[in-house]
Amino acid sequence: MEINQKAEHFYDKFYDWLLLKGPMILLGIAVLLVGLWLIRLFSRWMQNRMMRKKINSSLKPFFLSVTVVVLRILLVFLVMQIMGIQLTIFAALVGAVGVAAGLALSGTMQNFASGVLILLLKPFRVSDNIIAQGQEGTVTSIQLFYTVVTTFDNRTVIIPNSKLSNEVIINISAIGSRRLDLELKFNYGIDLSKVRHVIDETIAESKSILKTPEKRVGISLLEENGYKVMINVWLNSHGFHDARMIFQENLLENLKSSGIKLPGMDTKS
Repeated sequence: MEINQKAEHFYDKFYDWLLLKGPMILLGIAVLLVGLWLIRLFSRWMQNRMMRKKINSSLKPFFLSVTVVVLRILLVFLVMQIMGIQLTIFAALVGAVGVAAGLALSGTMQNFASGVLILLLKPFRVSDNIIAQGQEGTVTSIQLFYTVVTTFDNRTVIIPNSKLSNEVIINISAIGSRRLDLELKFNYGIDLSKVRHVIDETIAESKSILKTPEKRVGISLLEENGYKVMINVWLNSHGFHDARMIFQENLLENLKSSGIKLPGMDTKS
């Protein structure tokens, strides 16, 4: 008899609780289902929007996943609030986990934030030649946490993005052309006009030297035992080192065949 009374008392309490909380629970479930459906629609719209805006492919999944996760967390908190569940404990747990994760991943998050900035601001792109952290090479990949650079001697260098966003980067490919500065020394007995003629002919014969900006050839320094001639010509950024070596080799051969002697050069050989 006593058991039946306890059961009836429990059922009465449960019935009262169901009458009191039931509508809020049903409303919370309805809000959850509708919210998930709306988030799904929003994620599709956001994905199409990013495709039309031509956002970097490395950022698309990140922005999409972060947005969806944040919206789902907010939706869960809203549903819990509607159902009357206290959020104090959950807020404290989320805050504690956030602080601990921030301290443990401070360096990683710095690289991540720098990667997002690099992909958005585009100080350099894939296939650009850059000089950074004492390394010169071609950018082969830009990831969220690091950038991969392949040097001209075929070494793969992985640079954390925080190093690239906080320090100086020289983008050699940004303009598309690069100037070659070459200085040669001659004795005063060598006619400058003859030297200039050989240099001009060598420049005209070179297919890699750009017509614009124009070349510049002139005396850069007068010394006691001779004068120095500065040569400024422009080459394409890509293939700069190969073009420089070919031009220097051709210039040396033309000077030698014209009988113009450089310091240390034996014109009879």
